[in-house]
Amino acid sequence: MSDAATTLDITGWTCPAPLRDRPRVVMGHGGGGALSAELVQHLFAPAFGGDVLAQLGDSAAVSLGGVRLAFSTDSYVVRPLFFPGGSIGDLAVNGTVNDLAMSGAQAAYLSCGFILEEGVEMSVVARVAEAMGAAARAAGVEVATGDTKVVEAGHGDGVYVNTAGIGIIPDGVDLRPQRVVPGDVVIVSGGIGLHGVAIMSVREGLEFGVDVESDCAALGGLVQSMLAVTPDLHVLRDPTRGGLAASLNEIAAASGTGVVIHERSVPVPAAVANACAILGLDPLYVANEGKLVAFVPREHAEAVLDAMRAHPLGRGAAVVGEAVDAHPGLVVARTALGGTRVVDLPIGEQLPRIC
Repeated sequence: MSDAATTLDITGWTCPAPLRDRPRVVMGHGGGGALSAELVQHLFAPAFGGDVLAQLGDSAAVSLGGVRLAFSTDSYVVRPLFFPGGSIGDLAVNGTVNDLAMSGAQAAYLSCGFILEEGVEMSVVARVAEAMGAAARAAGVEVATGDTKVVEAGHGDGVYVNTAGIGIIPDGVDLRPQRVVPGDVVIVSGGIGLHGVAIMSVREGLEFGVDVESDCAALGGLVQSMLAVTPDLHVLRDPTRGGLAASLNEIAAASGTGVVIHERSVPVPAAVANACAILGLDPLYVANEGKLVAFVPREHAEAVLDAMRAHPLGRGAAVVGEAVDAHPGLVVARTALGGTRVVDLPIGEQLPRIC
Protein backbone atom coordinates (compact mmCIF):
# COMPACT_ATOMS: atom_id res chain seq x y z
CA MET A 1 0.00 0.00 0.00
CA SER A 2 1.32 3.43 -0.94
CA ASP A 3 2.06 6.22 1.52
CA ALA A 4 -0.79 8.25 -0.05
CA ALA A 5 -3.22 5.46 0.68
CA THR A 6 -2.12 5.07 4.27
CA THR A 7 -2.67 8.78 4.94
CA LEU A 8 -6.02 9.02 3.14
CA ASP A 9 -8.48 11.02 5.26
CA ILE A 10 -11.98 9.51 5.05
CA THR A 11 -13.52 11.39 7.99
CA GLY A 12 -15.58 13.61 5.69
CA TRP A 13 -16.96 10.79 3.57
CA THR A 14 -20.64 9.85 3.66
CA CYS A 15 -22.43 6.68 2.62
CA PRO A 16 -25.05 7.22 -0.14
CA ALA A 17 -26.94 4.10 1.00
CA PRO A 18 -26.85 4.49 4.78
CA LEU A 19 -26.79 1.47 7.05
CA ARG A 20 -29.82 0.67 9.16
CA ASP A 21 -30.13 0.85 12.95
CA ARG A 22 -28.54 4.28 13.12
CA PRO A 23 -29.22 6.35 16.23
CA ARG A 24 -29.82 9.50 14.14
CA VAL A 25 -31.98 10.44 11.18
CA VAL A 26 -30.27 10.18 7.79
CA MET A 27 -31.41 11.42 4.38
CA GLY A 28 -32.55 7.92 3.42
CA HIS A 29 -35.31 8.09 6.02
CA GLY A 30 -37.12 10.55 3.73
CA GLY A 31 -36.57 8.62 0.52
CA GLY A 32 -39.72 6.52 0.33
CA GLY A 33 -37.81 3.23 0.52
CA ALA A 34 -37.04 0.65 3.18
CA LEU A 35 -35.67 3.19 5.66
CA SER A 36 -38.80 5.32 5.35
CA ALA A 37 -41.00 2.26 5.83
CA GLU A 38 -39.08 1.23 8.95
CA LEU A 39 -39.38 4.74 10.41
CA VAL A 40 -43.14 4.72 9.93
CA GLN A 41 -43.78 1.13 10.98
CA HIS A 42 -41.47 0.97 13.99
CA LEU A 43 -41.56 4.54 15.34
CA PHE A 44 -44.54 6.59 14.17
CA ALA A 45 -47.22 3.90 13.88
CA PRO A 46 -46.66 2.46 17.40
CA ALA A 47 -46.59 6.00 18.83
CA PHE A 48 -49.85 7.07 17.19
CA GLY A 49 -51.76 3.79 16.96
CA GLY A 50 -55.20 3.53 15.37
CA ASP A 51 -56.81 1.40 12.69
CA VAL A 52 -57.01 4.21 10.15
CA LEU A 53 -53.27 4.89 10.24
CA ALA A 54 -52.66 1.17 9.84
CA GLN A 55 -53.92 1.47 6.24
CA LEU A 56 -50.59 3.14 5.36
CA GLY A 57 -51.90 4.27 1.98
CA ASP A 58 -51.26 7.43 0.00
CA SER A 59 -54.35 8.78 1.75
CA ALA A 60 -56.56 7.51 4.56
CA ALA A 61 -60.12 6.39 3.82
CA VAL A 62 -62.41 7.44 6.69
CA SER A 63 -66.15 7.61 7.30
CA LEU A 64 -67.61 10.77 8.78
CA GLY A 65 -71.32 11.45 9.10
CA GLY A 66 -72.12 8.62 6.73
CA VAL A 67 -69.79 9.98 4.02
CA ARG A 68 -66.60 8.21 2.92
CA LEU A 69 -63.72 10.69 2.80
CA ALA A 70 -60.12 10.50 1.68
CA PHE A 71 -57.73 12.52 3.85
CA SER A 72 -54.05 13.13 3.11
CA THR A 73 -51.15 15.39 3.99
CA ASP A 74 -47.69 15.91 2.52
CA SER A 75 -44.72 18.24 2.95
CA TYR A 76 -42.54 19.60 0.16
CA VAL A 77 -38.86 20.47 0.51
CA VAL A 78 -37.77 20.23 -3.13
CA ARG A 79 -34.53 21.89 -4.15
CA PRO A 80 -34.47 23.98 -6.31
CA LEU A 81 -37.81 25.70 -5.75
CA PHE A 82 -38.36 26.18 -9.49
CA PHE A 83 -37.48 23.57 -12.10
CA PRO A 84 -38.36 22.71 -15.71
CA GLY A 85 -42.05 21.86 -15.79
CA GLY A 86 -43.04 23.17 -12.37
CA SER A 87 -42.20 24.46 -8.93
CA ILE A 88 -42.64 23.64 -5.27
CA GLY A 89 -46.05 25.34 -5.54
CA ASP A 90 -47.24 23.01 -8.31
CA LEU A 91 -45.92 20.01 -6.41
CA ALA A 92 -47.65 21.01 -3.19
CA VAL A 93 -51.05 21.08 -4.87
CA ASN A 94 -50.68 18.24 -7.36
CA GLY A 95 -49.00 15.89 -4.91
CA THR A 96 -51.83 16.04 -2.40
CA VAL A 97 -54.51 15.99 -5.11
CA ASN A 98 -52.86 12.83 -6.46
CA ASP A 99 -52.69 11.15 -3.06
CA LEU A 100 -56.44 11.67 -2.72
CA ALA A 101 -57.02 10.44 -6.26
CA MET A 102 -55.26 7.16 -5.43
CA SER A 103 -58.22 6.48 -3.10
CA GLY A 104 -60.61 7.28 -5.93
CA ALA A 105 -61.54 10.65 -4.43
CA GLN A 106 -61.87 13.93 -6.28
CA ALA A 107 -60.04 16.49 -4.13
CA ALA A 108 -62.29 19.23 -2.75
CA TYR A 109 -60.33 21.33 -0.26
CA LEU A 110 -56.67 21.82 0.64
CA SER A 111 -54.88 23.43 3.54
CA CYS A 112 -51.55 25.14 3.02
CA GLY A 113 -48.75 25.72 5.52
CA PHE A 114 -45.73 27.84 4.58
CA ILE A 115 -42.45 27.64 6.48
CA LEU A 116 -40.33 30.57 5.30
CA GLU A 117 -36.69 31.28 6.00
CA GLU A 118 -35.85 34.76 7.17
CA GLY A 119 -34.33 36.69 4.27
CA VAL A 120 -36.09 34.91 1.41
CA GLU A 121 -37.27 37.36 -1.23
CA MET A 122 -40.96 38.23 -1.18
CA SER A 123 -40.98 37.84 -4.96
CA VAL A 124 -40.00 34.19 -4.53
CA VAL A 125 -42.81 33.59 -2.04
CA ALA A 126 -45.23 35.33 -4.40
CA ARG A 127 -44.17 33.10 -7.32
CA VAL A 128 -44.73 29.99 -5.22
CA ALA A 129 -48.15 31.19 -4.03
CA GLU A 130 -49.21 32.13 -7.55
CA ALA A 131 -48.14 28.72 -8.84
CA MET A 132 -50.16 27.05 -6.09
CA GLY A 133 -53.23 29.10 -6.94
CA ALA A 134 -52.99 28.27 -10.63
CA ALA A 135 -52.46 24.56 -9.94
CA ALA A 136 -55.43 24.50 -7.54
CA ARG A 137 -57.71 26.12 -10.10
CA ALA A 138 -56.55 23.68 -12.79
CA ALA A 139 -57.23 20.73 -10.45
CA GLY A 140 -60.66 22.05 -9.42
CA VAL A 141 -59.73 22.30 -5.75
CA GLU A 142 -59.89 25.20 -3.29
CA VAL A 143 -57.16 26.19 -0.84
CA ALA A 144 -59.45 26.77 2.13
CA THR A 145 -57.13 27.40 5.09
CA GLY A 146 -53.47 27.87 5.87
CA ASP A 147 -50.68 28.96 8.18
CA THR A 148 -47.32 30.72 7.96
CA LYS A 149 -44.23 30.34 10.13
CA VAL A 150 -40.80 31.98 9.77
CA VAL A 151 -37.51 30.45 10.92
CA GLU A 152 -34.18 32.22 11.40
CA ALA A 153 -31.81 32.66 8.47
CA GLY A 154 -29.73 29.53 8.03
CA HIS A 155 -32.38 27.27 9.58
CA GLY A 156 -34.37 26.56 6.42
CA ASP A 157 -33.93 26.52 2.68
CA GLY A 158 -36.05 29.42 1.49
CA VAL A 159 -39.52 27.91 1.37
CA TYR A 160 -41.03 24.66 2.63
CA VAL A 161 -44.72 23.90 2.04
CA ASN A 162 -47.16 21.50 3.68
CA THR A 163 -50.56 20.71 2.20
CA ALA A 164 -53.40 18.54 3.47
CA GLY A 165 -56.50 17.66 1.51
CA ILE A 166 -59.91 16.03 1.70
CA GLY A 167 -62.21 14.59 -0.93
CA ILE A 168 -65.24 12.32 -1.17
CA ILE A 169 -64.82 8.67 -2.22
CA PRO A 170 -67.64 7.59 -4.56
CA ASP A 171 -69.89 4.68 -3.62
CA GLY A 172 -68.64 1.32 -4.86
CA VAL A 173 -64.98 2.39 -5.01
CA ASP A 174 -62.59 0.39 -2.82
CA LEU A 175 -58.96 0.96 -3.74
CA ARG A 176 -56.45 -0.82 -1.51
CA PRO A 177 -53.60 -3.28 -2.08
CA GLN A 178 -55.34 -6.05 -0.14
CA ARG A 179 -57.76 -6.39 -3.09
CA VAL A 180 -55.00 -7.37 -5.52
CA VAL A 181 -55.28 -10.98 -6.72
CA PRO A 182 -53.15 -13.10 -9.05
CA GLY A 183 -54.10 -12.35 -12.63
CA ASP A 184 -54.53 -8.61 -12.13
CA VAL A 185 -52.99 -6.56 -14.92
CA VAL A 186 -50.46 -3.84 -14.04
CA ILE A 187 -50.82 -0.63 -16.06
CA VAL A 188 -48.58 2.46 -15.95
CA SER A 189 -50.07 5.73 -17.21
CA GLY A 190 -47.02 6.90 -19.17
CA GLY A 191 -43.29 7.47 -19.38
CA ILE A 192 -41.52 7.16 -16.02
CA GLY A 193 -38.63 9.05 -14.43
CA LEU A 194 -39.16 12.52 -15.92
CA HIS A 195 -39.50 14.40 -12.63
CA GLY A 196 -36.38 12.96 -11.03
CA VAL A 197 -34.26 13.57 -14.12
CA ALA A 198 -35.59 17.13 -14.50
CA ILE A 199 -34.65 17.95 -10.90
CA MET A 200 -31.26 16.31 -11.28
CA SER A 201 -30.46 18.18 -14.48
CA VAL A 202 -31.13 21.65 -13.05
CA ARG A 203 -29.71 20.95 -9.59
CA GLU A 204 -26.45 19.46 -10.80
CA GLY A 205 -26.14 21.49 -14.01
CA LEU A 206 -26.19 18.36 -16.16
CA GLU A 207 -27.10 18.24 -19.83
CA PHE A 208 -28.42 15.14 -21.57
CA GLY A 209 -28.74 16.46 -25.11
CA VAL A 210 -32.43 17.39 -24.77
CA ASP A 211 -34.44 19.45 -22.32
CA VAL A 212 -36.21 17.31 -19.72
CA GLU A 213 -39.32 18.66 -17.99
CA SER A 214 -41.03 17.33 -14.89
CA ASP A 215 -44.27 15.44 -15.44
CA CYS A 216 -45.86 17.27 -12.48
CA ALA A 217 -49.65 17.13 -12.96
CA ALA A 218 -52.91 16.53 -11.10
CA LEU A 219 -54.25 13.04 -11.83
CA GLY A 220 -57.80 13.40 -10.51
CA GLY A 221 -59.35 13.67 -13.96
CA LEU A 222 -57.47 10.63 -15.26
CA VAL A 223 -58.60 8.54 -12.29
CA GLN A 224 -62.21 9.62 -12.76
CA SER A 225 -62.07 8.54 -16.42
CA MET A 226 -60.79 5.12 -15.32
CA LEU A 227 -63.50 4.75 -12.67
CA ALA A 228 -66.13 5.67 -15.27
CA VAL A 229 -65.21 2.45 -17.08
CA THR A 230 -65.47 0.38 -13.91
CA PRO A 231 -65.35 1.20 -10.19
CA ASP A 232 -63.76 -2.22 -9.69
CA LEU A 233 -60.15 -1.07 -9.88
CA HIS A 234 -58.15 -2.87 -7.21
CA VAL A 235 -55.42 -0.40 -6.29
CA LEU A 236 -53.79 2.81 -7.57
CA ARG A 237 -50.48 4.38 -6.59
CA ASP A 238 -48.58 7.45 -7.77
CA PRO A 239 -44.92 6.37 -7.88
CA THR A 240 -43.16 9.40 -6.42
CA ARG A 241 -40.20 8.85 -4.07
CA GLY A 242 -38.59 5.49 -4.82
CA GLY A 243 -40.21 5.44 -8.26
CA LEU A 244 -42.21 2.62 -9.81
CA ALA A 245 -40.11 0.02 -7.98
CA ALA A 246 -41.10 1.29 -4.53
CA SER A 247 -44.81 1.40 -5.37
CA LEU A 248 -44.82 -2.11 -6.80
CA ASN A 249 -42.96 -3.47 -3.78
CA GLU A 250 -45.39 -1.80 -1.36
CA ILE A 251 -48.35 -3.31 -3.21
CA ALA A 252 -46.77 -6.76 -3.43
CA ALA A 253 -45.96 -6.80 0.29
CA ALA A 254 -49.41 -5.58 1.36
CA SER A 255 -51.31 -7.91 -0.96
CA GLY A 256 -49.21 -11.03 -0.43
CA THR A 257 -48.96 -11.58 -4.19
CA GLY A 258 -45.98 -11.60 -6.47
CA VAL A 259 -45.56 -9.05 -9.25
CA VAL A 260 -43.89 -9.66 -12.60
CA ILE A 261 -43.06 -6.78 -14.90
CA HIS A 262 -41.63 -6.91 -18.41
CA GLU A 263 -38.81 -4.40 -18.77
CA ARG A 264 -39.38 -3.92 -22.49
CA SER A 265 -42.97 -2.90 -21.80
CA VAL A 266 -42.16 -0.22 -19.21
CA PRO A 267 -42.36 3.19 -20.95
CA VAL A 268 -39.03 4.93 -20.34
CA PRO A 269 -38.54 8.17 -22.32
CA ALA A 270 -35.29 8.30 -24.29
CA ALA A 271 -34.01 11.27 -22.27
CA VAL A 272 -34.57 9.39 -19.02
CA ALA A 273 -32.92 6.25 -20.36
CA ASN A 274 -29.89 8.22 -21.55
CA ALA A 275 -29.56 10.12 -18.26
CA CYS A 276 -29.81 6.94 -16.22
CA ALA A 277 -27.27 5.18 -18.44
CA ILE A 278 -24.80 8.04 -17.97
CA LEU A 279 -25.31 8.24 -14.21
CA GLY A 280 -25.66 4.53 -13.49
CA LEU A 281 -29.26 4.84 -12.25
CA ASP A 282 -32.23 2.50 -12.73
CA PRO A 283 -35.29 4.29 -14.21
CA LEU A 284 -37.57 2.08 -12.11
CA TYR A 285 -36.34 3.91 -8.99
CA VAL A 286 -36.53 7.47 -10.36
CA ALA A 287 -39.34 9.69 -9.02
CA ASN A 288 -42.47 10.72 -10.90
CA GLU A 289 -45.02 13.44 -10.09
CA GLY A 290 -47.65 12.93 -12.78
CA LYS A 291 -47.92 9.17 -13.31
CA LEU A 292 -49.87 6.36 -11.70
CA VAL A 293 -49.70 2.59 -11.58
CA ALA A 294 -52.93 0.59 -11.52
CA PHE A 295 -53.75 -3.03 -10.70
CA VAL A 296 -56.86 -3.85 -12.73
CA PRO A 297 -58.93 -7.06 -13.00
CA ARG A 298 -57.98 -8.73 -16.26
CA GLU A 299 -61.52 -8.59 -17.64
CA HIS A 300 -61.54 -4.79 -17.38
CA ALA A 301 -57.91 -4.10 -18.37
CA GLU A 302 -58.43 -3.40 -22.08
CA ALA A 303 -61.32 -1.00 -21.51
CA VAL A 304 -59.47 0.83 -18.73
CA LEU A 305 -56.35 1.10 -20.90
CA ASP A 306 -58.41 2.59 -23.75
CA ALA A 307 -59.94 5.15 -21.37
CA MET A 308 -56.51 6.11 -20.06
CA ARG A 309 -55.10 6.59 -23.54
CA ALA A 310 -58.05 8.84 -24.41
CA HIS A 311 -57.10 11.20 -21.55
CA PRO A 312 -54.29 13.76 -22.05
CA LEU A 313 -52.40 12.46 -19.00
CA GLY A 314 -52.69 8.81 -20.03
CA ARG A 315 -51.78 8.84 -23.71
CA GLY A 316 -48.63 6.84 -23.03
CA ALA A 317 -50.35 4.24 -20.85
CA ALA A 318 -49.03 0.70 -21.18
CA VAL A 319 -49.51 -2.74 -19.69
CA VAL A 320 -46.24 -3.58 -17.94
CA GLY A 321 -46.94 -6.76 -15.98
CA GLU A 322 -49.26 -8.79 -13.80
CA ALA A 323 -49.84 -10.05 -10.28
CA VAL A 324 -48.93 -13.73 -9.81
CA ASP A 325 -49.14 -16.57 -7.29
CA ALA A 326 -45.39 -17.14 -7.35
CA HIS A 327 -42.86 -15.38 -5.08
CA PRO A 328 -45.45 -13.61 -2.87
CA GLY A 329 -44.35 -10.18 -1.72
CA LEU A 330 -41.60 -9.91 -4.34
CA VAL A 331 -41.33 -7.94 -7.57
CA VAL A 332 -39.50 -9.61 -10.44
CA ALA A 333 -38.54 -8.09 -13.79
CA ARG A 334 -38.25 -10.08 -17.00
CA THR A 335 -35.29 -8.60 -18.84
CA ALA A 336 -34.94 -7.97 -22.56
CA LEU A 337 -32.47 -10.88 -22.74
CA GLY A 338 -34.98 -13.35 -21.31
CA GLY A 339 -33.58 -13.44 -17.79
CA THR A 340 -35.11 -12.30 -14.54
CA ARG A 341 -34.03 -10.04 -11.71
CA VAL A 342 -35.51 -9.13 -8.37
CA VAL A 343 -36.61 -5.48 -8.13
CA ASP A 344 -36.05 -4.70 -4.46
CA LEU A 345 -37.51 -1.92 -2.36
CA PRO A 346 -34.80 0.77 -2.33
CA ILE A 347 -33.12 1.37 1.02
CA GLY A 348 -33.01 5.14 0.68
CA GLU A 349 -33.27 7.35 -2.39
CA GLN A 350 -31.15 7.84 -5.49
CA LEU A 351 -31.78 11.58 -5.42
CA PRO A 352 -32.96 13.26 -2.20
CA ARG A 353 -35.32 16.23 -1.92
CA ILE A 354 -37.09 15.73 -5.24
CA CYS A 355 -40.50 16.65 -3.78
